[in-house]
Amino acid sequence: MTPIKSNEKRLARLQAWVTQQLGSPGELIPLLGDAGGRRYFQLSQSQNWLAVDAPPETEKVAQFVYMAEQLRLQRVRVPHLKAVDVDKGFLLVENLGLNLLADDISQDTAPLLYGEALMTLLAMAQTPLQALKVPVYDRDFILRELEIFREWFLAQLLGIELAAADNRLLDQLFDTLAQHALAQPQVLMHRDYHARNIILAQGQCAVIDFQDAVVGPLTYDAVSLLKDAYLRLPADDVKRWAQVYGDMARDSGLLTTAQCASFWQDFELMGLQRHLKILGIFARLDLRDGKPGYLPDLPRVLGYVLETCAAHRGQLGEFEVWLHNRVLPQCQRHSWYIEETMLQAHYVQPATQVGATVS
Repeated sequence: MTPIKSNEKRLARLQAWVTQQLGSPGELIPLLGDAGGRRYFQLSQSQNWLAVDAPPETEKVAQFVYMAEQLRLQRVRVPHLKAVDVDKGFLLVENLGLNLLADDISQDTAPLLYGEALMTLLAMAQTPLQALKVPVYDRDFILRELEIFREWFLAQLLGIELAAADNRLLDQLFDTLAQHALAQPQVLMHRDYHARNIILAQGQCAVIDFQDAVVGPLTYDAVSLLKDAYLRLPADDVKRWAQVYGDMARDSGLLTTAQCASFWQDFELMGLQRHLKILGIFARLDLRDGKPGYLPDLPRVLGYVLETCAAHRGQLGEFEVWLHNRVLPQCQRHSWYIEETMLQAHYVQPATQVGATVS
């Protein structure tokens, strides 16, 4: 059976299920998908709901439902669910519209929008952890993510043959990043909190794509938002807003005053871990999943990595030299590569897609 025929049969089952749930027949109108396996559809018989096809063999439907309830308890705006069939992987979710945070960002709107996004993030981070049923972002988890960089970006995409000395350098870096992450206060972590996963609904930040939430480092979601893989904010704004979030976390009891002193370094090193992972994931999306649309974002993410290394040479100087000697020459051979000095920090309105994810 070909994948196309399989998809057609699944689509027919979804259409029959939607008709049963709404009590009237209609047409499924495809929307853009995401980096995962979900498909989204508008409904000709109702503008209030979206149909979601989330194959249970690859998508975390039950966890999505569970996390939606947990976030609602924190007064975080998430889509309402009209109907869910966990076994089939079918959902009817509230149609919040397609007004993504990414679409509305400008120099004028950014302070208000990012202020709202950080307040929403703080509410998520304050979720009580007792009895919370989510995975823990532990050392093994962190190292598995970093291995995606080694395997898919370095080896598979760039074709770099890693010698024993290369692997030792990477092992030491990965260990350092894991130690710093685990030393931070641990909170509920969305794990992919950025401007394409926040919808502006009636003037409120509504959060989507939260099924991969874990308990993990406080700075992770903040760096995901402010050092976005899909758009680049001015460095001064990033640092100012990160420090504002650190102050809010201290005032809410998530950070001590002493921990605030290292917040910016924690933020930067957490960003390095995330961006190395993203380089691997974008490479994997192209090579394994046939989704080359993320390759143009690689220079932006690589730019973050290089900037962080340059700003923290005491810890990252050896890795920075290695990147310039071993990695950049291979990047320059690819059509997607842009010299990082050409990536000026600016506000942009990038092309968007529903629920873009790098988890």
